[in-house]
Amino acid sequence: MHIHPPLRTVGAALTAIALGALASIALPLPASAFSIDDVTARALTLSREEYRDHRKAVPKWMLVGSMTYDQWRDIRFDPQKSLWRSEGLPFQVQFFHPGLYYDRTVAISVIADGKVTPVAFDIKSFDYGKNDFASRIPQDIGYAGLRIHAPMRSKEYFDELIVFLGATYFRALGRDNVYGLSARGIAIDTVAPSGEEFPHFVEFWLERPALDADRLVILALMEGPSITGSYRFEIRPGASTVVDVESHLFPRKPIAKLGIAPLTSMFFFGESSRRRFDDFRPEVHDSDGLLLRFAEGEWLWRPLDNPPRINASSLHMKSPRGFGLLQRDRQFANYQDLETRMERRPSTWVEPKGDWGSGRVELDEIPSDTELVDNIVAYWVPDAPVKPGQRLDFSYTVSFFLDDAGLPPGGRVVATRQDGGAKGDTNRFVLDFSGTDLNALPDTQPPAAVLSASPEDAADMLDHYVVRNPETGGWRVAFQLRRKSDAPIELRAFLKNENGALTETWSYAIIK
Repeated sequence: MHIHPPLRTVGAALTAIALGALASIALPLPASAFSIDDVTARALTLSREEYRDHRKAVPKWMLVGSMTYDQWRDIRFDPQKSLWRSEGLPFQVQFFHPGLYYDRTVAISVIADGKVTPVAFDIKSFDYGKNDFASRIPQDIGYAGLRIHAPMRSKEYFDELIVFLGATYFRALGRDNVYGLSARGIAIDTVAPSGEEFPHFVEFWLERPALDADRLVILALMEGPSITGSYRFEIRPGASTVVDVESHLFPRKPIAKLGIAPLTSMFFFGESSRRRFDDFRPEVHDSDGLLLRFAEGEWLWRPLDNPPRINASSLHMKSPRGFGLLQRDRQFANYQDLETRMERRPSTWVEPKGDWGSGRVELDEIPSDTELVDNIVAYWVPDAPVKPGQRLDFSYTVSFFLDDAGLPPGGRVVATRQDGGAKGDTNRFVLDFSGTDLNALPDTQPPAAVLSASPEDAADMLDHYVVRNPETGGWRVAFQLRRKSDAPIELRAFLKNENGALTETWSYAIIK
């Protein structure tokens, strides 16, 4: 089986850029400066200056092409050297060693008692395993990133909670999860012909927690050629780990596509895939669908795919109530992977605070012939043009969890399957819906299916029916579709009765 690297990116062609670790930059902050306001002021100042790559050189012999993944993985941080371990605090911090893809380091400081104290690189904090190059490591090289630990299952053991490593990526875990998809601070021009830009978190400040703290606050400064920004992360561990994000962004130049609260995941193949690969596992993915909550009350589910070519879908929303990449299929039998445990990968939900105005959620599905790259990206794009000199403020929560019965509160799609159809020139779709109230409907009062295709004259709907699925307790919808052209088609389906909609809306794009 493949072992995932610590961080994957959106397409093999982008890997070298996105996996570059973060720049080290010494910022002249006074000892009393410890709030997000101070980091925001620094971001504003930097936005008015010409971008300079503050990368602190990591020797070439430590980078990809010279250092192997196994060599880098064999460098392990000593848990006994964790920050705050000896103080008995409810959070502990470990650090990542630079090397391989991580050719940048970050500045890290602790805020305590009104003082800002830098955390210096300590070579003695690492076990280099079988490697024989420890004596060649520069003593002041700096760390590539950091990882927070907290006791989520028992008071005695500190579980991995959240990682900040590479560009603006961060990954968190709910109590019962294993690592899967990543969140990011920002996305710029993803899948654009001009190429994607990857800003970096260049400095972190960790607020020292109290002995009885149930959350940890981290401040971060972001910089890239087109934008700077400040971030405040308030991390609350639990069965659902919640990260409250406050961000303040300052564009340096016009940005064609600014992605807010981006999520990055992997979808190789699943139950609905037409592309198949030589693999013993029935399904391979970190997420199986995109869920949207509209201000008007509608919930929409879009199953993910690994398409033959890039598919960028835009779903317009005013004042979005939430969006996320979810892993709904939690049955081990559908993955059969004892190593990666994909049935335990986190679902991740973004919930905006305040009114984000008019914009769209964009879903980018990128073709991939391997599970080792993240080929799915979802993010919010504001309609308003992004111009230099602006200040853009976005606050939201990002939750990482195993399942949430309230997403959505009604019936949901639990499976999407398709084939070539029984009539030879059609596509056949078989959808399973399930939910507490939906499943309780008597067989004598089945729900009705509402089906649509857009544009309306692009296809004919054939032979649709609704039937009880005795294996799930829910309801199955099946229909066939005959295309009238090669143009892209947007399909939608939901269940209703005389009282109104009973389920979220299933949405699917057919591209030739």
